[in-house]
Amino acid sequence: NITLSKKIFLVTDKDCHLFCFQGGAEHNIPVVISKISKEQRAELSGLLFIGDAILQINGINVRKCRHEEVVQVLRNAGEEVTLTVSFLKRAPAFLKLPLNEDCACAPSDQSSGTSSPLCDSGLHLNYHPNNTDTLSCSSWPASPGLRWEKRWCDLRLIPLLHSRFSQYLPGSDLCRQNAFQVIAVDGVCSGIIQCLSAEDCIDWLQAIASNISNLTKHNIKKINRNFPVNQQIVYMGWTEEREQDSLQDRMYTPKFLALRGSSLYKFIAPPVTTWDWTRAEKTFSVYEIMCKILKDSDLLDRRKHCFSVQSESGEDLYFSVELESDLTLWEKAFQTATFLEVERIQCKTYACVLESHLMGLTIDFSTGFVCFDAATKAVLWRYKFSQLKGSSDDGKSKIKFLFQNQDTKQIEAKELEFSNLFAVLHCIHSFFAAKVACLDPLYVGSQATASAAPTTSGTGKLKYST
Repeated sequence: NITLSKKIFLVTDKDCHLFCFQGGAEHNIPVVISKISKEQRAELSGLLFIGDAILQINGINVRKCRHEEVVQVLRNAGEEVTLTVSFLKRAPAFLKLPLNEDCACAPSDQSSGTSSPLCDSGLHLNYHPNNTDTLSCSSWPASPGLRWEKRWCDLRLIPLLHSRFSQYLPGSDLCRQNAFQVIAVDGVCSGIIQCLSAEDCIDWLQAIASNISNLTKHNIKKINRNFPVNQQIVYMGWTEEREQDSLQDRMYTPKFLALRGSSLYKFIAPPVTTWDWTRAEKTFSVYEIMCKILKDSDLLDRRKHCFSVQSESGEDLYFSVELESDLTLWEKAFQTATFLEVERIQCKTYACVLESHLMGLTIDFSTGFVCFDAATKAVLWRYKFSQLKGSSDDGKSKIKFLFQNQDTKQIEAKELEFSNLFAVLHCIHSFFAAKVACLDPLYVGSQATASAAPTTSGTGKLKYST
């Protein structure tokens, strides 16, 4: 496994200073290497860098020791010293070292402002200086008085655009402890990256996720220049789909989802060319599907961050993402895509049957519900969205609407039969959600839309609040 710490064996010499360090528990930071003496063993080893935190000395944990305590441990360590060190993200800020603006690895405006081997465009896995495959630009900042002494050597570089990462064992719901791997779009894998603590692991995952998200947003902007307004990409990214066949060897399979224009696309790999968009594994009409963020009680296994998509045919698709922030992004993306598409089409008509007669039901964003005779186009009844006080369905084909007469205030029941029940239910839900969002744009991307709009339960019953 490639780890985020390393052990360094040094033979000390009482007549010279190998390095200096600052910090300690009194500063709420481990002791950090602040200077490395030229042409001495610490420098010549090529393994010690300014900014490295000393975690252990000859097996003694000094991570939470005060500065003077670490000094005493080093004095008593003898002539042969083994250090366990790890690069510390807070080190440059603590040591007050300015970043080198010419370095391609300098953090972006959205970053924390500290130096890190994670660059905007890729994840650099740095391990041993003798590796000469490729040499990255220095990720160490420089200043006239005090500068970084060494450069990172790349053992492996993982481009982050369209890459994915996971804490789970491939295809399973078993989560690795404080470890993850990153897989590039071309299949190049980082191997298992083992972190020192759960906090470090989360920090790395969030940093990688943030970089991937920023790269994806930038890429979407470039792609959208070639698409008409009604076919713009709202969001896209990796998920893992749960296999419905329990006999499959893999419980989960990576799938790339994209919300573009009127459709949700499901791919086995990210679309790169215009032709790729025609080769999706499956597409769904965005206003005829239902996305639901799953609570803990709804989860089917040990994966924590999941959402389901019920298709227009009633098929339930189950997806998992790595972080809660990913779940929030998908929820907002579905709500935004639905709102934009409903606002664009304005109305949708479905064929239906009333007492053996072929009818049509139009759901109109401006006027509400209109039922008419398919042959003569004569309007049978018309109601506003606010007049719908409830509804129910049989889970197969029939929907019973309960409308309130504006004059008499009496409830009037209207029953219609559809060949595509779930598509109609989801479309009604989408129009209600868009109606709420239109009244207050802040509802777009918030959970308030889901709670105020109609929801479908597992029994197929549909309820509305007005």
